[in-house]
Parts: sequence; structure tokens; C-alpha cells
Amino acid sequence: MRNLGIVALCAALVAGCAGRAPAPVQVVQPTDRFMDCTAILAEVQANNEKVKQLASDKGLKTAQNVAAGVAGIVIPVLWFGMDFQGTADTEITALQTRQQYLAMMADQKRCGEEPEPAPPPAARAKPRAKPKPVADAQ
Repeated sequence: MRNLGIVALCAALVAGCAGRAPAPVQVVQPTDRFMDCTAILAEVQANNEKVKQLASDKGLKTAQNVAAGVAGIVIPVLWFGMDFQGTADTEITALQTRQQYLAMMADQKRCGEEPEPAPPPAARAKPRAKPKPVADAQ
């Protein structure tokens, strides 16, 4: 009975090391109201890079799980090292939702639209009023 408790404790410790808990980004953040078009674009690009990294991590984690599953046939303790938390999927979904929110903000602030062109100089200049002829007083 004591050995079973030790095995269960070791399994719990190994399973705890199997992967990290998801840390999804908040869709709406307190600083959003202060963002201008440049800041929105910078965050969109940073989020795109993060999604690429998470997709790569997801592929590596899948390969690790497959290897642990196959090796677990011989050494069943390795099955406790498999990651079933879906960290990358959760974080990618949160980032995609954040990207949609940022796109809505950019649309509201009219980011990406060209400013209205200034009228040509001739149209801007006001024509000078001609002086009225003064009638001779007799």
C-alpha cells in the first residue's frame, strides 16, 4: 500500500512537469483606449509572431506526446509525461480573438485609410474683392 502511494505521488509530480498551464491574453486590455494606429499595428504584428511561435510549439508538443505514448508501451510511467492541456490551442484562440478586437479598433479609428487630400492651392485662396468705385461728390 505504501509503494502504491509513492508511485501515485511520483506520477503526480511527473504529470505536473508535463506542460505549462495556458496563459491566454485578455481580449480587452486597460490600455486599449490610449492606443493609436501605430500602436495597434505594432501589437497586431507582435501577435502574429506569437501565433507562429505557438503553432511551432504545438507541433513540437505533439511530437513529444507521440514519442511518450510509443515509449510508454515499454515504460508506462512515461505516459504521465504527456501533455493534454492544449496550452497552444487555448493561447492561439485567445490571440485570434484579440486580433479581431484590434481590427475593430483600427476600423473605428480609421487606420489604414488615406487622409482626405487637401484642395488645390487655387481653390483654397479666397479671391480678393475688387474695390468699389467712388462716385464723385458734386
